Amino acid sequence: MASSSPLDSSKTNIKLRFYISRNRRRIWLVSAIAVLISFAGLFVCWFTPSIGAPLRPGLDFTGGTQIKLERRCERTCEGINTSSVSKSLANLSLEPENEKSAPSLSRVRVQVLDGSKAIALRMPFLTASQAEFVIKHVVEEFGPFESGGQSVETIGPTLGRQLLRSSLVSLLVAFVGIAFYISIRYDKKFAFLALVALTHDVIIVCGIFAWLGFFVSLEIDSLFAVALLTIAGYSVNDTVVVFDRIRERSKKDKALPLSLQIDRAVSATFTRTIYTSSTTLLPLIALILFGGTSLYWFAIALASGVLVGSWSSIALAPSLLTMGIDGAKNRKVLSNQISSNE
Repeated sequence: MASSSPLDSSKTNIKLRFYISRNRRRIWLVSAIAVLISFAGLFVCWFTPSIGAPLRPGLDFTGGTQIKLERRCERTCEGINTSSVSKSLANLSLEPENEKSAPSLSRVRVQVLDGSKAIALRMPFLTASQAEFVIKHVVEEFGPFESGGQSVETIGPTLGRQLLRSSLVSLLVAFVGIAFYISIRYDKKFAFLALVALTHDVIIVCGIFAWLGFFVSLEIDSLFAVALLTIAGYSVNDTVVVFDRIRERSKKDKALPLSLQIDRAVSATFTRTIYTSSTTLLPLIALILFGGTSLYWFAIALASGVLVGSWSSIALAPSLLTMGIDGAKNRKVLSNQISSNE
């Protein structure tokens, strides 16, 4: 991006790394494309009969039975054909129990875990004897499996709906709480733009997982809701830091246009944002590489949120602050902002 001019360097000792105001249309275009792609993914999943929701819900939200089986391998495990497992289970007939019809296994989801060392079977709610029958069938057809490497997890449909409702309520309360705080801490415009940046981050992360759910059948669970809450806090924290620096620079550069004040403030906080994001990503990368299957997609969601949140904090939110303000209006808006926070 553009380098600082002699006029800029003579009035401040801050070296401008780039001009947010001059490149704001490009920033808006990048974010708009990302949001549109995300919305497209959410709508595609919603109107796909096998999903029927903006994101593919996992066992935590839909209820059902999950069976995990650990394969017996010497060093490395050969790949297993998940479609063969699905077809075999689809032809399996279960005995009805408790005067209820036996559940259909025609839409069992088979997932390979830990480099083909284990498989997970996700299916409708099964009784203990039905689950034991399924395990016996899979072991006989696709073994060998470790004798003690079996786990059965069952979540009823009522509990699944409660978890979904609790997750949505938690996200809503978090958004309201964040909106309330920044509305007190800043004026309405700053608060509104911080919420825009937050919404931007959450939509893009959800869009990423919507497309993953469509193409690779990735399901979201309660950890994904935790990841969204964490991303919301991180995004707002980063945006507030940048806005604070804009307010500080505005006191020293009252005679300059708002656009240049924002460029200087972002340049001053750019290094801090990069360092913070990098140190946050390091443990997440470790979780992705060594954290195992249970934390893999949780770490992916957090890492995506950190990257998108850094972009919105140092580029999108500051660029939106310059929208519709020019010349003398810059000084008036900044004067009001300074007096309201002193």
